[in-house]
Amino acid sequence: MAEEKNDATPFIKNGNTAVITKTPVPPTSQKPSKAGRGKAYRQVLASFVANLGTMNTGMAFGFSATALPQLKSPDSSIHITENQASWIASLSAAGTPIGCIVSGYLMDSIGRKRTLIVTEVPLILGWILIATAQNVSMLYIGRLLIGFGSGMVGAPARVYTCEVSQPHLRGMLGALASVGVSTGVLIQYVIGSVTSWNILAGVSAIIPIVSLLGMILIPETPNYLLTKDNPERAEKSLAKLRGSTCNLDEEIQRMITFKEKNHVEPLKTPKEIIKALMSPSALKPFTILAIYFFIYQWCGVNTITFYAVEVFEASGASLDKYWLTISMGIIRVIFTVVGCILCRRCGRRLLTFVSAIGCGSTMVTLSVYMYYVHYWKENNLPPSNSWIPVASIYIFMIACTLGYLIVPWVMIGEVYPTQVRGIIGGMTTCAAHLSVFSVVKTFPLLKHSLNDYGTFALYGTMSLAGTVFFYLFLPETKGKTLQEIEDYFCGRTKSLRKNKTQTELP
Repeated sequence: MAEEKNDATPFIKNGNTAVITKTPVPPTSQKPSKAGRGKAYRQVLASFVANLGTMNTGMAFGFSATALPQLKSPDSSIHITENQASWIASLSAAGTPIGCIVSGYLMDSIGRKRTLIVTEVPLILGWILIATAQNVSMLYIGRLLIGFGSGMVGAPARVYTCEVSQPHLRGMLGALASVGVSTGVLIQYVIGSVTSWNILAGVSAIIPIVSLLGMILIPETPNYLLTKDNPERAEKSLAKLRGSTCNLDEEIQRMITFKEKNHVEPLKTPKEIIKALMSPSALKPFTILAIYFFIYQWCGVNTITFYAVEVFEASGASLDKYWLTISMGIIRVIFTVVGCILCRRCGRRLLTFVSAIGCGSTMVTLSVYMYYVHYWKENNLPPSNSWIPVASIYIFMIACTLGYLIVPWVMIGEVYPTQVRGIIGGMTTCAAHLSVFSVVKTFPLLKHSLNDYGTFALYGTMSLAGTVFFYLFLPETKGKTLQEIEDYFCGRTKSLRKNKTQTELP
């Protein structure tokens, strides 16, 4: 096969640009049958353990909602002011972006598995520090550690899952992190409603402890071991993850061939790392996902989550605002699980369009109703059809959960080159959390400037406008191997559509 130069070269060998060749596909007479696939339960178990830590992200969100009212109570063992409460709520967010960047570097330095083990340490220390807190300073440090650990866990959990699972399971298992976050929020709401804040923190420490012990028992990913020139350990790891039913030789040979033909070697110097990060194979998917996260956050999802009680009150809903908030959390968990299943059956693009159109239309509907609520209040008229805002918010949460809350997080582990998947995965989660901060922080300002109805109209318009971007630029990665996806972003292949001359991995 003739070798050809390509400006989209993503890999660096000894500081020099490597020669690009198309990844050869070992010839097979027919498509492998389902019987030849690896054992699903092994991949599910490894992915479940890796994603246990993501529950801490949700627990970090939910803890403030239940703990702050108790801490502000006069009979609390640690009485806090409104200003101190704002710091306790926000300090976890301050540590999250730092954790994202650190975990990205660690993933490519010490491995996906070891990074996930290290991640649990600040989480355990943070929860224990809060559970045993004697003053506000201990609460501050504990929240900062929890935010740091929550930021660390996001990217490695998703990258690990995508690297150990086969294409037919990758979408479903990659969505486990979203299930973990939603479950963490609900756990804090439920336990926090029946116990004190310090007991809640102590119970919360159980999750990272179990996660740490579980991570010790599961193998490192074969992809990472191959980048470290350790094919023997990579094959042993793959055997543990697939079992006896899978054609291990064929799958490991595909990985080795891809590595050798495209010069996938460890990047040792800062110059090599920067050059790899600036290559089209890294920049293109990073740009797509960074914009995806911005659009998805500016559809208003975390405004609804963080200010749920206020939103329900402003919407004119007649039912109890706290009951509506809890029930919305339950809906989020249920449909995150549904989305997790659909991610295996449906494409990334289809679920994204469901979210973009569903979130946009429901936000516009909510804004129109809020406009009439404003009109009714000014003219002392009784509200009517108060079911409309509740239905709009519930349908919004369902639509958002099915696509926005799952797809971009799954794709973090799919679309990046092997060499810098850890670093740029951390950068992407950092960009995601910065988008969260931007929309949550600006909500009070927008609410003051545009009123409630104007703000939610802006969110709806943002989501509907995003459908154009998704249609033009979002690739379909469902059922594709990580090597095929990497070839696409490198420019070796022009499309991710099925090529009838090639046989896909099961």
